[in-house]
Amino acid sequence: MSFKQKNTLVMLVNFSLLLLYVSFRVWQMVQTDTFINENVFSMFGVVVVWAIIGTIVAVILSHLVPLIIKAAKTGKDKVEIDDLEDERDKLIDMRGTQVTYTAASLGSLVAMLTFVFGQPPLVMFCLLLFFGVLAQVIGDATRLMLYRGRL
Repeated sequence: MSFKQKNTLVMLVNFSLLLLYVSFRVWQMVQTDTFINENVFSMFGVVVVWAIIGTIVAVILSHLVPLIIKAAKTGKDKVEIDDLEDERDKLIDMRGTQVTYTAASLGSLVAMLTFVFGQPPLVMFCLLLFFGVLAQVIGDATRLMLYRGRL
């Protein structure tokens, strides 16, 4: 598996877990009538920290652990990382970014429609957060399928 594929897979898993967390927390807040500003904004803080710190740690571990194992097996002190990016990687990344932006734009449209239907701004904020994470998951899944040759 190439360097870019590992990054994409790690980000897909990380943001899928994040999407499950957001969905569960919003559902839990709605069920227990605790859907208030403080709870939603604290959830937003957790999402931002998890997205940044979790992704960085997971990507580093996904590359370090195999390198350590490879160095232990071969007995070499210096193991090279295959992090070259060719034209195919760039095209796959552009296509995934296009899909991500399209999904985020459609999600923003749905979130803005909540005002038309008379919902409070907190609903719009949660939908923007949900569709932002969902767009990232869809984009990463698209990138992974393009790497596998399934699209």
